[in-house]
Amino acid sequence: MTLDLRDIARLEPDDEVELVSDEARKARSWTRAEFEDLAVSVVAATAFAGILRQVLGWNGIMGTAAVALVVFLAVFYVLARNSASNEIALDRVVTVTIWSIALIITGALAWMLIYLVVKGAHDLTPGFFVHDMKGVGPLNPGGGVKAAIIGSAEQVGIATVLVVPLAILTAIYLNEIKGRLAWPVRFIVDALVGLPSIVAGLIVYSIWVVHHRFSGVAGSAALTVLMLPYVTRVSEEVLRTVPDSLREASLALGAPRWRVIMQVVVPTARAGLLTAVILGVAFGVGETAPVQLTAGGSDYTNLNPLHGQQADLPLFVFNLIFQPNKVDNQRAFSALLVLVILVLVLFVAARFVSNRGQKKLRGGR
Repeated sequence: MTLDLRDIARLEPDDEVELVSDEARKARSWTRAEFEDLAVSVVAATAFAGILRQVLGWNGIMGTAAVALVVFLAVFYVLARNSASNEIALDRVVTVTIWSIALIITGALAWMLIYLVVKGAHDLTPGFFVHDMKGVGPLNPGGGVKAAIIGSAEQVGIATVLVVPLAILTAIYLNEIKGRLAWPVRFIVDALVGLPSIVAGLIVYSIWVVHHRFSGVAGSAALTVLMLPYVTRVSEEVLRTVPDSLREASLALGAPRWRVIMQVVVPTARAGLLTAVILGVAFGVGETAPVQLTAGGSDYTNLNPLHGQQADLPLFVFNLIFQPNKVDNQRAFSALLVLVILVLVLFVAARFVSNRGQKKLRGGR
């Protein structure tokens, strides 16, 4: 007989058990009949949702699509069950559900990117990057994101300089040293990871801005509060991927723990730590609320982060997108496209560094 987990307790010594090979456990490929059932389900769901939309007078697309998806899965399950077992039908339905959700998410992201490119590419001229908004009226042509780019670079740069050593040292303490304060430190880090960004801005505003006014450094302090726990948490997870055999071999040779950490653990995890830093920068460069409460925003270029209000890209977009004129809205979309491209470049760089580090760790080139 075929062994089933529920029958293990009822097995007798003289019972014969049929061993199932690994090949029998592999999921079989889709047949032509199943693809036909898939096409019939799509047609049936589309027709049913269209009829229901006309009868009930629905105007929204989301509700119609949701109904069509539910009907599609139900019809496909019935057809698959008629031609195969319940287990195979359920497997096919789960597979189709996962692929459907993936296609929906991918389609939504693609639509947003295409929409943003269409709306924002019009003003991406060289002048848009070398001019600021000083003296530019809401209906006047010209203006650009020079002040916002400089402000973002200075604020995120200062925050990164503060975050990187603190985050990596904290991660080393939590994963390598594991002292008495490891538990409360990890608890605080985990709590700060879920901290709303506006709370970080309010903390810096009440402590610093109220007494010293808006400045780029205040914005950097707010971004530091947000980036520090994030980079720390990711760095700790990266350090956990370093094999314990490397630590044990180094300690067996008589190396002190600090040398093992600095010359074995950190170099091995270097690519992952760099990835954590890049992801932290991408996380901080897109924040709006804390910068609005600390840096304040500005129409002119302020090269001094220690004095005076300073702009940045998210705040530039936020201030112009709600203006009741198309010129400012167009500038906002163009600046948003620049911000999305910047974040995309950072994520691609993080992915590249991570993949290259994994290849080196496996001994590849």
